[in-house]
Amino acid sequence: MKILIIGGTGLISTAITKFLVKRGDDVTIYNRGKQASDIPDVKKIIGDRKNYPIFEAQMKAIGHFDCIIEMIGFIPEEVESDVRAFKGRTSQFIFCSTIDVYTKPAKRYPITEDAERKPSPTFPYAYDKGKCEKILEEAHQHGDFSVTVIRPAHTYGEGRGLVHPFAGGNQFFDRIRKGKPIIVHGDGSSIWSACHRDDVGRAFVEAVGNEKTYGKAYHVTSAEWMTWDQYHQGIAIAMGAPPPEIIHIPTDLLRKIFPKTAEWCAENFQFNNIFDNTAAYTDLKFQYTIKWIEGVKRVVNWLDEHNQIENSDNHPFYDRVISAWERFGENMGKELADLS
Repeated sequence: MKILIIGGTGLISTAITKFLVKRGDDVTIYNRGKQASDIPDVKKIIGDRKNYPIFEAQMKAIGHFDCIIEMIGFIPEEVESDVRAFKGRTSQFIFCSTIDVYTKPAKRYPITEDAERKPSPTFPYAYDKGKCEKILEEAHQHGDFSVTVIRPAHTYGEGRGLVHPFAGGNQFFDRIRKGKPIIVHGDGSSIWSACHRDDVGRAFVEAVGNEKTYGKAYHVTSAEWMTWDQYHQGIAIAMGAPPPEIIHIPTDLLRKIFPKTAEWCAENFQFNNIFDNTAAYTDLKFQYTIKWIEGVKRVVNWLDEHNQIENSDNHPFYDRVISAWERFGENMGKELADLS
């Protein structure tokens, strides 16, 4: 099949590209050319998809594709441009969305693909992805092309670290390795799931040309549900480090003091992320093959080999937050001692 991937060099995109080429498909990737791809037999088109007139002209000039896979469509304007560029010029349009399009907290668990989708406007990433889905649903209904939506959860893999509930970067690996305390939002009991990019990538490949997926959405998420405490304990096991000392700080307090840094904690991580993968098992032959501990080992080994784990000693802000929180608790205890 003749396939165009918009993106093609990101975390999930790399896995998709690799598996499509291995399958024998004719693959073209479109991106800004800032991230190298070492996958052979892939055609490359350089361009800026945010320059909509030029992007659309480029797409019309390169002809028809059996399938378009949109991996970097994050805002409605980008997807509207996709519709203009590919209307009547492809049989299938696969959109990488997110499980964050659902109302949080969910009304029931596990969450199925027909659950209420009302992402909060205070969480722009999820809100815009939800709008993108609606635009594509309309395009599907109008017969512009057949749409398949795939909603991954937390996807990780070699080349990128893991998400962390507080602060950016990946210095928390170094903290765990050195036995330093780490911050976890709330009481650490909300449920999280993480899936390796290779398992997610294979599901995308199975959707290509699969008519059973037309007009449908699919979860491609972990089969291992774990609390955030267990998430970090698993990282320590994978690294051969001692069990981490976990400092729990209320999510509302983190968001109030650090509105941007703690955005994902407040809008996503504090809620249970439990998803039903039945549809993907059935239609996409989805399999969860890389278990959490094994996947973390792969990521840490890659980061170590490329010397990309940040030195936590260079991030004193983290320890300042912990110190302030501990002083707050001590002062509160003293102030309310007469009530005990």
